[in-house]
Order: sequence, then structure tokens, then C-alpha cells
Amino acid sequence: MNNLREYFHTNWAAMTLHDWLGLIITVGAFLGMVWIYSYAFNPKNKDRFESQRQIPFDEENSDSENEK
Repeated sequence: MNNLREYFHTNWAAMTLHDWLGLIITVGAFLGMVWIYSYAFNPKNKDRFESQRQIPFDEENSDSENEK
């Protein structure tokens, strides 16, 4: 157990600016992904997403009609 604790030990005082920026960006990305997944897979939002299901196909058809 002691060897594992030493392996994951972090010297917070020795971290540089780039280390802190990387940590903040990584934690922010993780929290953002958790929020996006919880929003997208929430059953309350199913009707909202289902109503916009055909948008990519509608835009594709309207673009091809404008070119003709």
C-alpha cells in the first residue's frame, strides 16, 4: 500500500504554471463532459432531441435544392 501511495504522490508546491493550467483544463473538460452526458441522456430531454432528429437531413436537402 505504501508503494502505491508513493506512486500517486503529487508535490503540489513544485507544480509549474503549465502543470496548473493542464490540471484546470483537464478537470474542466471532465466536468463539462459529465454535464453534457447527464443533459443528453436525461429522459426529460428526450422529446426535445427527438423533435430535432431530422435537422441534418433537412439542411442537406435544402442545400442541394439551392444548387440546382
